[in-house]
Amino acid sequence: MKQHEDLSVDFLGVHFENPFCLSSSPVGNCYDMCAKAYRTGWAGVVYKTLHLDSFVVNEVSPRFDQLQKECTPFVGFKNMEQIAEHPLDQDLADIRRLKAEFPHKVLIASIMASSEADWTEIARRATEAGADMLEMNLSCPQMTSHAMGSDTGQNPELCERYTAAVKRGTTLPVIAKMTPNITDMCVPAKACVRGGADAISAINTVKSITNIDLEQHVGLPIVDGKSSISGYSGKAVKPIGLRFIQQMRDDPDLKDVPISGIGGIETWIDAAEYLLVGATTLQVTTAVMQYGYRVVEDMIDGLEHYLRSQGVHHLSELVGLANANIIPAEDLDRSYVVYPEIDEDVCVGCGRCVISCYDGAHQAMVWNDETRRPSCDHDKCVGCQLCNLVCPVKAIHQGEVVIKPGQTGDADKIVLRAGF
Repeated sequence: MKQHEDLSVDFLGVHFENPFCLSSSPVGNCYDMCAKAYRTGWAGVVYKTLHLDSFVVNEVSPRFDQLQKECTPFVGFKNMEQIAEHPLDQDLADIRRLKAEFPHKVLIASIMASSEADWTEIARRATEAGADMLEMNLSCPQMTSHAMGSDTGQNPELCERYTAAVKRGTTLPVIAKMTPNITDMCVPAKACVRGGADAISAINTVKSITNIDLEQHVGLPIVDGKSSISGYSGKAVKPIGLRFIQQMRDDPDLKDVPISGIGGIETWIDAAEYLLVGATTLQVTTAVMQYGYRVVEDMIDGLEHYLRSQGVHHLSELVGLANANIIPAEDLDRSYVVYPEIDEDVCVGCGRCVISCYDGAHQAMVWNDETRRPSCDHDKCVGCQLCNLVCPVKAIHQGEVVIKPGQTGDADKIVLRAGF
């Protein structure tokens, strides 16, 4: 009998049918949205951040902007929206209804407050509503109150105190959501763990100004002639999310703390990368805003194919496999050089590699006026692979691998072969 790939994961004692969740954001803002996501195949929802009614949410219009690269939209996405705008009782009623109708799906209540007493109270009320776990929003970068959001998440003392306050109000597992607007995420993350956090989620959005209107001299989006710094998400922040999770996995005090990965997950490849650096569950927003909830179907299908290609049957076998292979820069082998190899049948002779190498690298790509094709001068080439990256038709790939002479004590270079 054929063994099927198992995408289910257990996270903080809660079973997820697959690792995919909506992150706390505009895409999980009410009963109708969350119910549609569940029916589409999402295993979990982090319901948009709850707050006590003493904090009044008053949003701006417009509130979104995007960063483009040439003709590619949504490289990055700017959002000026804050937390849930509904009265707390309405959101709690939606949570109760969702849990009643979808008992086998996971509902995580995101919560936020500005004092220990309020953190305890909001935790208590979200717990009573039937949430499966709580996520502390310590990281939203566009709150109008500096007593809430990313300013809190940069303060380890507050992180520890507020986490302890939440634990006093609940028996549920507690996740602390970290801000990337900090040099070392491990410091506040460890403070949250000391306060009782059971897991970490990372990352929230990055403080940004995406674009400036050149005629009106205002950042975008323009709100009655003005703008502000706010959160940046989308594909462009994936490298930042992967970096912070890897650093937490390298920290001896955090290496075994469960992590929910967030930031730029649009495809199954992005999802697999977060799993490989140590995330167990995955949260998505910007991809849903672009493509709708059904994007999860492609990510599920892609992960199943990836598991088959890796010869594994359970998703948990992938978690953290890349951690040991990401090492400090000083430990990398600096005698190892991979030269570019040019496929002349594919090359169109545009000269892009020659220009980029001469103006941005080591002048190793040589242009032949007769053949109108480039070649590589290995005496000058350092194997940076810039030519490979800029080639518009992918005619250049990684080729011969050598160990540079003089760096290993050998008189002659050691020639390997690229296995790429």
